[in-house]
Amino acid sequence: MKHLNLLFSVLFVFILAASCTTDKSEDRTYLSIKGFTQGTNYMVKYSSPDTVDYKDEIEHILAEIDSSMSTYNEHSIISKVNNNEEVELDKYFKDVFNTAMKISKETQGAFDITVGPLVDAWGFGQEEVRDIDSAVVDSIKQFVGYEKVSLKEGIVYKKDKRLRLDMNAIAQGYTADVIANFLDHKGVKNYLVEVGGEVRTKGISPSDRQWRIGIDKPVDSNNVAGKNLQAIVTLDNRGLATSGNYRKFYIKDGVKYAHTINPKTGYPVTHQLLSASVFAPDCITADAYATAFMVMGRKESKKLVDKIENIDAYFIYSDEEGNFNVDYSENLEESITSVE
Repeated sequence: MKHLNLLFSVLFVFILAASCTTDKSEDRTYLSIKGFTQGTNYMVKYSSPDTVDYKDEIEHILAEIDSSMSTYNEHSIISKVNNNEEVELDKYFKDVFNTAMKISKETQGAFDITVGPLVDAWGFGQEEVRDIDSAVVDSIKQFVGYEKVSLKEGIVYKKDKRLRLDMNAIAQGYTADVIANFLDHKGVKNYLVEVGGEVRTKGISPSDRQWRIGIDKPVDSNNVAGKNLQAIVTLDNRGLATSGNYRKFYIKDGVKYAHTINPKTGYPVTHQLLSASVFAPDCITADAYATAFMVMGRKESKKLVDKIENIDAYFIYSDEEGNFNVDYSENLEESITSVE
């Protein structure tokens, strides 16, 4: 999970919510639920003709996912897998693992749920920043790589016992999907689900139009989601996730180190892509590709977007003079409003 990530969400949802509040729009009643999960905030807003409050069921789902994929929970399934203990895998773990492996192959390893030890080594995980050199990077790379792990008949097989899984870059998008699917099964026609800035929508908002989402301007001082926007997008029955390097970084000896680590090189990325917002049929896909694109850079990412059906992307990047530029899929032309 993106733990302790409260300041690092890069999407801003325009539907502000209080816990279990109601909002009437013509013949629809909207309920809002919000809380804290996976080290960040979540918010669910949905229309309910009979005003049924699903807060308890949603929080139960969140607790189950935490018990499955939280590396901060020593009793979770993923923690036991990382400790090489025998454990029965649940549906959540299998779903995320299989999707992660699929996207790892499609991105040639740019997305990789085994990259955690490198993230830690560079000071962006659970460990403190430490001195790191090529020897340290090379030693860690021996047990990093999606090709070194597999799932067969409910058992995780590792080529190196030191290999560690981390679902941080995909779990929040998946969680948004699980809650959205729950609402679908309850017959809910209109909703917005947001977990840590990753969003899934359906139907219309209380304002009787498509849901509107803000994409933050990628400036170092922009630490509050929604305070300084680059663009506003409408989201129609899709998932949306954004990844960026402009909030989580540190400067050491005059060098700026961003939190996106290239799993293949073992080093932080240095290209000029500042943020990548991905639109997909589900949020788990958007979440994973947004992370992968931050590794790949804008040009390679756009080539891949053009090859994949039902995927669109909005890139913000800097030129050689440091000016902001945007590049996005043609399909998004009518969905995007720039903010001056």
